[in-house]
Amino acid sequence: MIDLEPRHLRSYLAVVAESSISKAAARLHMTQQGVSQHLQHLERAVGVTLLVRTPRGVALTAAGERLAEGAAPLLAGLDDLALAVRAVGGERRGRIRLVSAAFTITQLSIEIAKSLEAAHPAVEVDVATAQRPIEAMRMLLEGRADASIMWLPTGDERLAAAPVRSDPRVVLVSERHRLAGRAAVTLADLAADPVVIVDAFASEAALAHRIVDPRPDGRPAVRGPVVATLEECLTQVRRNRGVWFAPRAMAEWAVCGGVRLVPVTDIEETPLAVVWPPAAPRALVELLVEHVRERIGTF
Repeated sequence: MIDLEPRHLRSYLAVVAESSISKAAARLHMTQQGVSQHLQHLERAVGVTLLVRTPRGVALTAAGERLAEGAAPLLAGLDDLALAVRAVGGERRGRIRLVSAAFTITQLSIEIAKSLEAAHPAVEVDVATAQRPIEAMRMLLEGRADASIMWLPTGDERLAAAPVRSDPRVVLVSERHRLAGRAAVTLADLAADPVVIVDAFASEAALAHRIVDPRPDGRPAVRGPVVATLEECLTQVRRNRGVWFAPRAMAEWAVCGGVRLVPVTDIEETPLAVVWPPAAPRALVELLVEHVRERIGTF
């Protein structure tokens, strides 16, 4: 492999342009000896003579002319590449707006914001909240937020997603529920229990995932009361009007008086992901995803 160093090629092109080593040295703010050494390195690298000295300065050999023709666009391409890379790196500055729709994720978003700003002082992270996931998604698609951390699926194919971890799911039941004292249950144990539905999802597929419909045996889930908020959901669970499946991180925060958390041994885990719309600032979103994946276990 021939090793052509850009600095040697730049010196060579300067000599070609000036037809003089001394003039090229002045142009490059180098010594004549330094330019001559670059030319010697270059000739050794290609294995041929490139320049010959004449009374009027230097003249190119046929090989030297061919190198001059190819070197100029090669160096221009390297300059363009460096500018493009620098531009991308420069985009990793500015402000990114996070929106969350669950208390536990809001706390996580705040920790991520602090950590990201500490690691990248040129980046500022705003954290906003929404009442429900569907409202957070609306903020993303309307350009009022750049990214969100939420459990998948979102139910909206317009949003891109990068999973950062997988969370187990549990069931919340009333303390008066027949299974409240169990260390763990299966979906078969809950087959007859209506599931409280929080009206917060963008598609039937997203809702079906959350309430595990259909069940592993193919039977449909029993759909219980439909409510608008998590508080209303917990009220229905507390009154033993239905059960509620949730990621463990959310359920642990939601547990309150009159409600019990019970692990479900055969329920599919749900991915936690960074989600963003097409118009989000790409470089900052990529930085956010990288940072969350690196640090998710520390929050």
